[in-house]
Amino acid sequence: MMLALLLAMIAAYLIGAIPSGVVLTRLAGSEDIRKVGSGNIGATNVYRVAGRKLGLLTLIGDVLKGVLPVLAAQWLHFSDGQVGLIAAAAFTGHCFPVYLGFKGGKGVATALGIFLVISPLAALGAAAVFGLLVWKWRYISLGSICAAAAMPVLVFFINRSLPLVAATLFISAVVIFRHQQNISRLLAGSENRFKA
Repeated sequence: MMLALLLAMIAAYLIGAIPSGVVLTRLAGSEDIRKVGSGNIGATNVYRVAGRKLGLLTLIGDVLKGVLPVLAAQWLHFSDGQVGLIAAAAFTGHCFPVYLGFKGGKGVATALGIFLVISPLAALGAAAVFGLLVWKWRYISLGSICAAAAMPVLVFFINRSLPLVAATLFISAVVIFRHQQNISRLLAGSENRFKA
């Protein structure tokens, strides 16, 4: 079983590491997304630089990178702790992809995909936090940070599974940490607002 878990974690990492934004913008003939805008490979930067369609497709691709490995882990009847490890591996792949020299995205969309499978109700609650904050203040980063902070609490009360809470804490902490430049800009009042 340990070998199966190890192989599942490696597969999850490699799936998570697929850089959706880079692949899609290259296929569309756009500039290297890492060299324009914020330089981030995620959906927000793709949306700003390459347009709504590619931004949405990047979002879907990044969400699926979280959904598919965790769904597969549940289908294979891994325990909560093992599912948490597989989820963390997929998330780590997105943030530190081997295909891009370990320089990846902030992990929000992939985390969303993971949470949609692990705890749909908690994901819905976090999405409500995100949507409300973005609607009110127009900062994607603020919504992402606050949704990530809310997620472990929601999973704790809804799932009552300490292994899943531990995995959620890890994922949420990394999401927040990778937003440290955004936090600095928010505090300085220089963060970019979202424009629909």
